[in-house]
Amino acid sequence: MRLLDGVQFDTIYHEHFSYLSLTAVQRVFLSNGLSIFDVEELETHGGSLRVFAQRRGTGPYDRESAVDEMLAREQSAGISTIERYLGFQARADATKDAFVRFLLDAKEKRKVVVGYGAAAKGNTLLNYAGVRRDLFQFVVDLNPAKQGKFLPGSRIPIKAEKALISAEPDFVVVLPWNLRAEVAVQLSYIRKWGGKFVIAIPDLAVF
Repeated sequence: MRLLDGVQFDTIYHEHFSYLSLTAVQRVFLSNGLSIFDVEELETHGGSLRVFAQRRGTGPYDRESAVDEMLAREQSAGISTIERYLGFQARADATKDAFVRFLLDAKEKRKVVVGYGAAAKGNTLLNYAGVRRDLFQFVVDLNPAKQGKFLPGSRIPIKAEKALISAEPDFVVVLPWNLRAEVAVQLSYIRKWGGKFVIAIPDLAVF
């Protein structure tokens, strides 16, 4: 539900190509002799479920109310109906279009835009939006193994954080948006030259 509600299309990539609701997980588990006795909601990757299961009929744990509450929420949200998924593509396109419009406007105003975090979800967004170096000068990443290389597809260079200080960009796009609060604290010094942070998902936000 979090993926659908937050238009998190950028989290769908090579190692994350399958997403399951608790409704779907329960069906899979029951068909394999397991029953779910508890579930937790986590903030990992913008929202995840931790599911606890045991052998059906012989497990020692009682079923927690959280399981039925989550299943009820999913059914109320229409997770088992095709209507729940219709329109997701249009919402993803709208998110992409808003991001590209922002970048084009920044370019027209001669603003410097860079990114933070050479993560897979950032690559997914940039390639889906068709962003190249004419709109996005470089991406900063703390991992030395990535520095000096290029983002796949977009060919945007990856640099160390010192490049951020040298460039004094007007906008820093936080590509791993699920870490926006952490990154905003870590890079708070960009405020000294009037720099601002940007996220594109679920909706374009400048802060």
